[in-house]
Amino acid sequence: MRNRIIHILLRISFYFILCVFTTFTLLPLVWAISSSFKPLESVMADVTNFSLKTLLPLPFSMEGYQGLFEAGFGRSILNTFIVGISVVILGILLNSLAAFSFAKIDFPFKNILFILVLISFMVPFEAIAIPLYLIVKNLGFLNTIYALILPGIANGLTIFLFRQFFSGIPTELLEAALVDGAGLFRVYWEIVIPLSKPALISAGLLLFISQWEAFMWPLISIQDKNLRVIQVAIAYLSVEHITLWNQIFAGVVIAGIIPLVLIFPFQRYYISAITSTGIKG
Repeated sequence: MRNRIIHILLRISFYFILCVFTTFTLLPLVWAISSSFKPLESVMADVTNFSLKTLLPLPFSMEGYQGLFEAGFGRSILNTFIVGISVVILGILLNSLAAFSFAKIDFPFKNILFILVLISFMVPFEAIAIPLYLIVKNLGFLNTIYALILPGIANGLTIFLFRQFFSGIPTELLEAALVDGAGLFRVYWEIVIPLSKPALISAGLLLFISQWEAFMWPLISIQDKNLRVIQVAIAYLSVEHITLWNQIFAGVVIAGIIPLVLIFPFQRYYISAITSTGIKG
C-alpha cells in the first residue's frame, strides 16, 4: 500500500512539473496571439500591469492584420513561398542525385568528398556570409530572386539524409535493374525515388522551413522591398519612433502557423525518414 501511495505521489509530482513547464512555454505564444488582435495602444498598456486581461484580445481589433497587409506583407508571403518551393524542387533533385552517387556508386575520393559534405552543414552561416555575398555579387545576382534561391539549393544535411536512406535500399535490386539494361539515371528515377517517399517529404520540409526561417542572407542580399521575404518584412514593421507591436505579433503568428500547417500532416513521414537514417535528435 505504501509503495502504491509513493508511486501515485511521484506521478502527481511529475505531471505537476510538466504542467508548470507547459504553462511557461505557452504563455508567450498565447500573449503573442492575443496581442495580434489588439489595437496598438493596448498591447503594451496591458503588459505594464500583467493580468488575465493581458492574455485576452480585449478590446478585439483586426487593426494589426489589416495594417500588416496594407503595408505589403502579402507580397512578402508570396516571395517566401516562391523561394521555398523553388528551393524544394531544385534542392530535392540535386541533393538526391548527389546522395545516390555517395550511396550506390563507387568513384575516387568518395569518402573524402562526403566528409566535406558533412562539414558543410556544421559550419555556421556567419562564417561564409561574406564569401557568398562576393560570389553572388560577381555573378550579378544581388537584389534578385536568384540570390535567394540559388544559395539554398545545395544542402549538406539533406544530402546526408538522402544518402543514409538510399543506403538502406538493397543493392541487389539496383544491380538487377542494371543487368536488365537500365541506366544509372533510370535506376535512380524509377526505382530509388519511388521507394524514398519518407525521405523526399522530410527533405522537402527541411528545405522549405530553412527558407521560411531565413533572415540574415535575405537581409544582406536584397534591398528591393518588393523582394523581401517574410522574416525580413517582420523586422521592418516599424516607423519613425514607433514600433508597430500589434502588426509584429500578427506577422509572427502568420509566420508560425504556416510551417505548422505543413508539418503536422507529414510528421509521420518525417519521423519515418529520421528513424530509417539512424539520425538521433
